[in-house]
Amino acid sequence: MLELPTERLRLFLPKPQQAELVLKYFIAQQEHLRPTDPPLPSDFYTASFWRENLKRSIEEFEADRSVRLFMATKSNPDEIIGVVNFTNFIRGPFQACYLGYSIAKQCEGKGLMFEALQAGIEYIFTQKKLHRVMANHLADNHRSAKVLQRLGFHVDGFSPDYLLIGDRWRDHVLNSLTNPNWSL
Repeated sequence: MLELPTERLRLFLPKPQQAELVLKYFIAQQEHLRPTDPPLPSDFYTASFWRENLKRSIEEFEADRSVRLFMATKSNPDEIIGVVNFTNFIRGPFQACYLGYSIAKQCEGKGLMFEALQAGIEYIFTQKKLHRVMANHLADNHRSAKVLQRLGFHVDGFSPDYLLIGDRWRDHVLNSLTNPNWSL
């Protein structure tokens, strides 16, 4: 299955048998991620949910509809520290996808997300041959704004009431990055 190594990380597409590993990340980061999470399914914090979710992730990858990666450090490869998802592939004349990501609270500010996103975007542009990656963040999420800016994303606009987060509609900044070397 897919694995992307970087200097300090391994990004990988987990198998359904690794559901407990994924679940451990989301349980440990529940409070940290709550302010930016949309409403979650009632069984989100169960191994059965993640077994099915990981099975679907592999099916979507094989059908060229998404690439859902989890992050671990090379020094501790059995502990997930983040997520990098490229989803909703749109082919035809658009050739685009959406990017979503999260990182463990204790790993913020170390450049790990930047490193992971660089590798993921390189894969999406060179191997999946997409032209555009779109990433939207809460208007007050300055960490996301900064990492996207460092990666070369451009602000495309502002969308009020864009996404339901928690129990209310939240404003988002819309960003994109295009592949300067795109070809058929």
